[in-house]
Amino acid sequence: MMKISSYVIYKVKPRWIFIKINTDEGISGWGEMVSGTKTETVVAGAKEMATKIVGQDPFEIERIWQRLHRSFFRGGPINGTVLSGIEMALWDIKGKALNVPVYELLGGAARDKIKVYSWIGGDRPSDIVANAQDRWDRGFRAVKMNATAELHYIDSYEKIDAVVNRVASIREKFGSAMAVGIDFHGRVHKPMAKVLAKALEPLHPMFIEEPVLPENEEYFAQISNEVSTPIATGERLYTRWGFKNIFKQGAVDIVQPDIALCGGLLETSKIAAMAEAFDMAVAPHAPYGPVALAATFQVDACTPNVFIQEQSLGIHYNKGFDLLDFVKNKEIFQYKDSFVDIPKGAGLGIEMDEDKIKDVAQQGLVWTNPAWENYDGTIAEW
Repeated sequence: MMKISSYVIYKVKPRWIFIKINTDEGISGWGEMVSGTKTETVVAGAKEMATKIVGQDPFEIERIWQRLHRSFFRGGPINGTVLSGIEMALWDIKGKALNVPVYELLGGAARDKIKVYSWIGGDRPSDIVANAQDRWDRGFRAVKMNATAELHYIDSYEKIDAVVNRVASIREKFGSAMAVGIDFHGRVHKPMAKVLAKALEPLHPMFIEEPVLPENEEYFAQISNEVSTPIATGERLYTRWGFKNIFKQGAVDIVQPDIALCGGLLETSKIAAMAEAFDMAVAPHAPYGPVALAATFQVDACTPNVFIQEQSLGIHYNKGFDLLDFVKNKEIFQYKDSFVDIPKGAGLGIEMDEDKIKDVAQQGLVWTNPAWENYDGTIAEW
């Protein structure tokens, strides 16, 4: 029986945490965790949890997941991302050992290719048309943008008009040929969220994302009752239990589990299956590094209600490095006509450049989240 023999964790700028899990048969698997603003906390948690599984059978993924999840004080984003990273690496090991892509172990392919969208505009949206033109020229037919920077509880309609004008400029340039997702990013409080959602509705967004913070989930229904635009949420939720109220409420149309936070590949698959039972679409969140994106493609491949996938090549957060810098088989992230082929390689289908990872890891991690204030000095959501 194969056993987990050791592990190593890499902190890689600009904002990635990789874990490599080794076995006594020489097969290794890669996982990825979210750094955010608590990198050292995540790394400490990963060391503590990974130490517990040394000597165990890496094929027993569900047993290991349950053992690591079911503590008396459970849950939370730190535990969620650590569990996700470890689970990713175990699937990578199992797929490599059996010489099949992971999606073959999750039911087999349900599609031939995966539609993707690209980010434009940055945190404080600007140069929207130029960014959209760049993506159009590269074959993308779907983009997503932040709606706005910070907004107070009640704020200026001038800011609302600015958002509408930005989105309208894309419509004027590309018509309906370019799908546009609009991310409120939880920056908009309920009073202005209603106003902004209503103002954007005539421009036919692909969806509006996180119109309010997930802790204010009761207001999804109110916004849903006022506009026909599909509502998306889920990037900050972890495990299927975190999504349970979203499904019961019935106001959200698209769930966006993050494979590096929600519990990993199988948990993402379970969340997607729950969504399918409620006639909801899935658009997985994946703005981080190469392992998380490769893992997400595996779930996309075998999940029929995934309709589009976020991709993180060249995303504005990854300043200084692109995720391709750490990957040997770069072809798995090649997009054509807004689609990517389902991966064919064993495991997660990704070959990491560990020498490059080691070199960059020695340079230290530099990522910190921005800190924003409203016009009156009160703390704003980022």
